[in-house]
Amino acid sequence: QVHLVESGGGLVQAGGSLRLSCAASGPIVKISAMGWYRRAPENEREEVAIMASGEPTNVAASVKGRFTIYTDNAENTVFLQMNNLHPEDTGVYFCYARGITRTDYYRPFETWGQGTQVTVSS
Repeated sequence: QVHLVESGGGLVQAGGSLRLSCAASGPIVKISAMGWYRRAPENEREEVAIMASGEPTNVAASVKGRFTIYTDNAENTVFLQMNNLHPEDTGVYFCYARGITRTDYYRPFETWGQGTQVTVSS
């Protein structure tokens, strides 16, 4: 019953910027971690950046210094500001969240969004 909805993907030239957002809704007691994964064409899904305990964690080396992750916990929303985009950043970006739900007597949950396409041209 917890749902994630992403937005902000698009087509940009190398060096451009995009901002992704993801909003969580449903019977949420607490979100313990929330962030972004991506899947490049013909590649496996990889972690981009995660927010946990109010701080960025597990930021991929390939995006350090270019991407910034931050959250708005009051609205259960996570953002990914992507600057100086490279063609290698092209892929489908998926929002991820885990925490505690009120359903099933306060059981843990883990859920994914449907993904948003990011395409960077050279």
